[in-house]
Amino acid sequence: MVRVKLSSGEEGSFNSGITVRETIEALNPTLLKDALAAKVNGVLVDLSYPLDADAFVEPVTFDSKEGREVFWHSSAHIMAAAVKRIFPSVKVTIGPPIETGFYYDFDFERSFTPEDLEKIEEEMARIVEEDHSFERMELSKEEAYRLFKDLGETYKLEILDEIEDDTVSLYKTGDFVDLCRGPHIPSTGYVKAFKLTSVAGAYWRGDERNKMLQRIYGVSFPTSKQLRSYLNFLEEAKKRDHRKLGKELKLFLIEEEVGPGLVIWLPKGATVRRVIEDYWKEKHEKAGYKLIYTPHVGKAQLWETSGHLSFYKENMFPEMKIENVSYYVKPMNCPFHIHVYKSELRSYRDLPIRLAELGTVYRYEKSGVLHGLLRVRGFTQDDAHIFCREDQVEDEIKNTVQFAIEMLGDFGFKDLNIYISTKPEKAIGTDEMWEVATGSLIKAVEALGLEYSIEEGEGAFYGPKIDITINDAIGREWQCSTVQFDFNLPERFDLNYRDSDGSEKRPYMIHRALLGSLERFFGVLIEHYAGNFPVWLAPIQARVMSITDDQVEYALDVAEKLKSEGIRAEADVRNEKIGYKIRAAEVEKIPYMVVVGKREMEEGKVSVRRKGKGQVGSLAVDELINMIREEIETKRTEV
Repeated sequence: MVRVKLSSGEEGSFNSGITVRETIEALNPTLLKDALAAKVNGVLVDLSYPLDADAFVEPVTFDSKEGREVFWHSSAHIMAAAVKRIFPSVKVTIGPPIETGFYYDFDFERSFTPEDLEKIEEEMARIVEEDHSFERMELSKEEAYRLFKDLGETYKLEILDEIEDDTVSLYKTGDFVDLCRGPHIPSTGYVKAFKLTSVAGAYWRGDERNKMLQRIYGVSFPTSKQLRSYLNFLEEAKKRDHRKLGKELKLFLIEEEVGPGLVIWLPKGATVRRVIEDYWKEKHEKAGYKLIYTPHVGKAQLWETSGHLSFYKENMFPEMKIENVSYYVKPMNCPFHIHVYKSELRSYRDLPIRLAELGTVYRYEKSGVLHGLLRVRGFTQDDAHIFCREDQVEDEIKNTVQFAIEMLGDFGFKDLNIYISTKPEKAIGTDEMWEVATGSLIKAVEALGLEYSIEEGEGAFYGPKIDITINDAIGREWQCSTVQFDFNLPERFDLNYRDSDGSEKRPYMIHRALLGSLERFFGVLIEHYAGNFPVWLAPIQARVMSITDDQVEYALDVAEKLKSEGIRAEADVRNEKIGYKIRAAEVEKIPYMVVVGKREMEEGKVSVRRKGKGQVGSLAVDELINMIREEIETKRTEV
């Protein structure tokens, strides 16, 4: 007999071998309505999983992250099954769930067309209607190898070659068989609504040296209403795409001739960046940070000491030889900050030491994962490192979290999520250090009255961390701030300070980034505001427009007066109709449109239009200046 307890509280005893589905049906059948899979003692399994020991069972639904992953992974199998039915010669590779649905990569002799996607969707609908079970099979590695060899699935053979286990799991869906760990939904009939969204090229395993495959993206839901809602969301996200808006608003460039993942900031984008940097520096100086600058390259020995050449080399740009000495461009700023700390003997009285830098780093990202500003190869981190005593740790964490929340709030991000990641199985540092560090993270967040989630075992091997994510205007979650303990680098670089009793102590080292990287954060800002930046960030805050040539001089004078008051203003005195000029300013998403005609010039006033609000009215120039300056100084983000 096995004893089973559901997460909803019901308990019962059953014969060994009973399936998860049968226990839920016996104890609380209403839970089966939405259950897609289940967690058994914390492990995600199929509903058909047999129980041979006492178990705590938690049904998993589409409302959970795990549930969506199971649903979308299963949908990828359905899509692959449909592709194989229509195009039997296609070779299948992998088809994982992703944050926004699923994809599957195929090796096919020609490119898939929009008409092909329609046919695949129709075949998927038939497979859903046929309601095939997802049947789990466990075979010896040799049996699986023979099966996929007979099927001609060479990519599966390559994957099998890398599996060390003697037994592997496969899933059969109708005639389609795939090498897969699972779990999956019970049957294809659960997928009531789906849409194939796009097709793109993707190198096998993300390596440009491998063959180019075709990746079909899709999304699916338990109901048609959910799908319609999501497709509307996609349409809104498409309008906000920072790559599209970046080009239209002339904010940045990424050119193949320059290099993939390397960003050129155009004048308007550079203006926004400068505003962010000036704000960042001012805030950090007020918060007791010392601002520093460090080189873009360092000797190989530095990266050997830090461990990057042992654990991170595949993400680093290649070695450079200078006077027969090896150098690398920096993937991180930490070792340089450590050398600033080590440049003097440190006493307990000197701590905490807070070092901050807008440091540009370079990391090799495979071309297949590069994505506008959100995933690049060269980027500037708003980096800082705090060196402190054990008794200072909690206050430093609390102040850092509060600092992050205040800073994100100034950019208009109020809807935040906080995650605390704890000790993984393999970790360095003593248990005491982990307890102090993890406890300080939890206490700091609780002292600020913030809700948080614990991510068990998700900390880095060198220390626990807090991640703060933001939810943007259309509900998407973005990673921004990280506060990370590091027990590794202080040991590797032998960091010390002299304590009050004269003994040598190891300082606690805290990495932290509040915005993440300027490039990524700027991309998020563009999408959050759909390019309609709040006034304090807008590259052009006001444009003064003349109605006829008679007002050109007055328009230029008004623009100059605005600029003399620190407002980023310009004049449009082209010989064009005023309606054309206003439409141009609207397209460029300029917050204040200032119109001057004969009456305004005679009265010494201006007619003001505020983007998002419409006509403001006729104002004296000083009134306009005060209105704009008030928005800038209060960093108002609501339009």
